[in-house]
Parts: sequence; structure tokens; C-alpha cells
Amino acid sequence: MLSVNNLSVQFGKRVLFDEVNVSFTTGNCYGIIGANGAGKSTFLKVISGQIDPTSGGSHLEPGKRMSVLEQNHNRYDEFPVLESVMRGNQPLFAVKTEMDQLYADYSDENADRIGELQVQFEEMNGWNAESDAAALLSNLGIAEALHYTQMSDLDPKMKVRVLLAQALFGNPDVLIMDEPTNDLDYETISWLEDFLANYDNTVIVVSHDRHFLDSVCTHIADIDFGKINLFSGNYTFWYESSQLAARQRAQQNKKAEEKAKELQEFIQRFSANVAKSKQATSRKKMLEKLKVDEIKPSSRRYPAIIFDREREAGDQILQVEKLKAYSEDGDLLFQKIDLNLAKGDKVAILSKDSRASTAFYQIITGHQKAEEGTFQWGVTTTQSYLPLDNSSYFSDDMNLVDWLRQWAKTDEEKEEVYIRGFLGKMLFSGEEALKKSTVLSGGEKVRCMLSRMMMLRANVLLLDEPTNHLDLESITAFNNSLKNFKGNLLLTTHDHEFVQTVANRIIELTPGGVIDRYTTFDEYMSDKGIRELREKMYGLETV
Repeated sequence: MLSVNNLSVQFGKRVLFDEVNVSFTTGNCYGIIGANGAGKSTFLKVISGQIDPTSGGSHLEPGKRMSVLEQNHNRYDEFPVLESVMRGNQPLFAVKTEMDQLYADYSDENADRIGELQVQFEEMNGWNAESDAAALLSNLGIAEALHYTQMSDLDPKMKVRVLLAQALFGNPDVLIMDEPTNDLDYETISWLEDFLANYDNTVIVVSHDRHFLDSVCTHIADIDFGKINLFSGNYTFWYESSQLAARQRAQQNKKAEEKAKELQEFIQRFSANVAKSKQATSRKKMLEKLKVDEIKPSSRRYPAIIFDREREAGDQILQVEKLKAYSEDGDLLFQKIDLNLAKGDKVAILSKDSRASTAFYQIITGHQKAEEGTFQWGVTTTQSYLPLDNSSYFSDDMNLVDWLRQWAKTDEEKEEVYIRGFLGKMLFSGEEALKKSTVLSGGEKVRCMLSRMMMLRANVLLLDEPTNHLDLESITAFNNSLKNFKGNLLLTTHDHEFVQTVANRIIELTPGGVIDRYTTFDEYMSDKGIRELREKMYGLETV
């Protein structure tokens, strides 16, 4: 279907890809993974023709159509929503446009051409195009009342959904998507997962959402050392098998037959737990054909994220009474929030309006005043907060050693060796620890904030979208550390795997009050009674 031949990409002295050869075939979904800066987005741009390679190239089978998720959210501002979706299938839209123009100026001379176009339009299933586009929009949460609205009038998050519908429209033979779950809510992501899991053509996707990659991918394309290696299975299978291979490599004296047996047992166990029924049979066949020699250790570096507590908290953690907050625009974010945090609670804070969860964190950390209500932390608690916006922490032009030194509590902790230890755990070693804090990337800033949190050794962690800007390696290490954390946790995240594997309690903030359940995230979202309650709570007016 799509082949990449002798592809090389170089920017100055930096080589991203060196003689890459790989093929993407029909019926499979390929998750492109790699460390930050490895070239994931660049690779998508090369195979979609947006960037010219240094040498080599890609080849799409003649007669096949490729669709790319648009990254410029303002490109279609001058068009209505429904038309923007239909423009995703350019051949069909071109036929429709020409046909409409000829109908508007109908004559005997153009009747034959109209007839030809009608045949093409029929073959493209054009007569159902508008209804298909409308169905996609509705499935992605765009109400019918907005279908003829100008794109320029839409909220930015709604634009993302329209552009996603555009990419999916017309059943493209090759679908290319870079971070398709960004700015989507859980319900929409779940719909997209089901859509792609049952998609019959070729999908190539870059995503930092592990649950999404696990749900849709039949293969993982790993960018490492300028090459791309294909592996059967989803992200979790790739991660666990590469970790197993790394452990086996460290045990050089282990007998070859013992290593082979261990890997085969791992493959069999994993293939028996494939989540998506439609993919189960084909994926199991692929895994059964997988040779143990094909599983290689990864060169990835995983940060060492370890949250130790200076002291264990008592039974009184946090009490909140009748909390109420508005946005800067005057919208009611939540009201009548009553809750008591118990020892050991790891809470996922949810809201359909992300401003609500952020306001909640800002209030209980003393950065914002509530409209009404009170909160009180237990006297034995210490809190460490990772805010959604961390820019205020990086305004001073100092190196990272001095930056982290600000939160050292004793003279001993202020020692450079001690501080470099925390930075080193987050992959800032050697000269990296002397980088200026004002020139860091988004992911580097989050890793610095995690170094700060580890140094503070708090027994309550507050995390507002902690996976933003992080690569898969950091997200995976972060997730594992929170599973093992013995203190309390309040967490807001769009990372499904994060919330499902860490939280034991769900608290949702709504304009109608609070929904509070001791349950897992998946159970919460699938509970019919809770769904009905959520609709009611979000529909209530200010009291």
C-alpha cells in the first residue's frame, strides 16, 4: 500500500533518518513511537509530502487516496463546518464543485460533461457525502446546529473535532494522524478508538496516549538510531517485550533455550489478552509467527521518578465544604462541593470543563480564592503541586542546579552533588544540569517540576494534566511511580491509562454539584446511572 525506500532526512549536521526502508500494508494500524526529537512528526510530514527528504522517498500505490489530520486549525476558517469536512476528500469535492457550477449555468453544451461527472460522483458514493459528513460530526460531538456555522466562529477545541472528521471522511486508503486525541474528551476518544479498531484500511498514527495506542495498533514502528523497526502488537506488548529483552541481555550467562522459552511464554500470555475482538485473531497469528530474535532491547532512557514521603500523614487529609467557583468570564464552574479525603485515596478529579479542575487545584493550594466555601488540610499533610501552567517557575535566568536549589530545605540538601542526583534521575546529567531554565522545552520543564516534587517529599501530590509535553518513556515511568506511591494523590489527566491504573476514587466537579464514587475510571464511565446523573448535574442552573 505505502512503501518507504532508502529514506534519509538530515537537517544540517543532524541526521534524523538514515536509509530507512519500511512498508505499511492494508488493514493494519501503525503506532509511530520514539523519544522526543527522534523525528516522529517529521516522518509523517515526509510520507505525506509536506517535507522533502534529503534522499529516497515514499510511494503510495496508484489509485489510492491518503488523508492527513490537519495541524493548522485556522486553515478552513472561511468555510462552513460541513463543507470543511467534505473538503477532506478532495477528488470527490472537486467533482461536486464542478458539477454544481455547471448546473448553475446549465446548457446543452455542458450536459454531456454533467453526465460524466454524475457517473464519477455515483462511483464515489457522492450522493451520501453530506449525510456521511454530518454523521461523523455528530459522532464527534458537533451538534447539528453547528454544521453550517463558519469554522472561524467555532471554539478551538471544536475545530479540532471538525478537522478530525475531515481526515476520517470518505474512507481514505491511508490515514495519517499526529496526536489525534489532543483536546478530545474521554467519550470522543473512546468513539475514535472503536472507529479505528474496526477500520479496514491503513492507519499511521503518532500519539502519547498509551491506552489509545493499545486499543488501535496492530504494529509499533519504533524510531531508534535513525532507523524504523516494525514490531507486531500494540504499545504495551512492545514496551514489556523490550524490557524483557533488556533484562535478558543483562543476564549474559543465561542459556539460549531458557531465554527463548521465557520469551515464547510472554508472547503466548500477551496474545491471549488482546482487547479488541476484531483484531484478536489476526494479531494472535502475527504474534505466533514472531521470532524471539525479533524482540530487541530498546535504547530508550526512562527517568527514575520516585516519590518518597518525609513523613506519613495522619487520618485527616483534606476537608472541603460548599466550595463554589466561577471562571474569569463569569461562567459557573462548580458549586456545593463537599468532600472529605481519606488516607490512601488516589483521586481522579474530573470535569467536562477543564477550567473547573484547574480552579479547584488553584483554590486548595491557596493560589486562588473561592467564591464560596472553605477547605482545610490535615495538620500532618504536606502538599506538592504540579500546575497546568508552570511558566511562573521558569522566569529567572539560572542554571538547573541553582533552579532546583531553591527548594532544598537544609544546607546538606543545598550541596550540588545532592541536587544533581535529583536532576540526573530526570535525565539532566553532566552539562545538561547547567542549562538555563529559561530555554527549556515543555517536556524539560515538566521533568524539572518533577525533580522539585521529588525533592519536597510531600505526602499529598496534586497533579493537573501531568503528562502534557512528556514523551512516552517519561509518561510510563511517571505512571509506574504513582502506582507505587503510598501517600494521597489528586490527579487530573486525559491519559486513560494513567487514571485507570492509579485512581481508586473518582470525583467530578459540575455546575450542579459533586459526583463522588469509590470506583475505577472505566467502571465510572460505563455506569449507566452515573451517565444519567452527569447529564443532570451539568444541565443544572446556578443555585
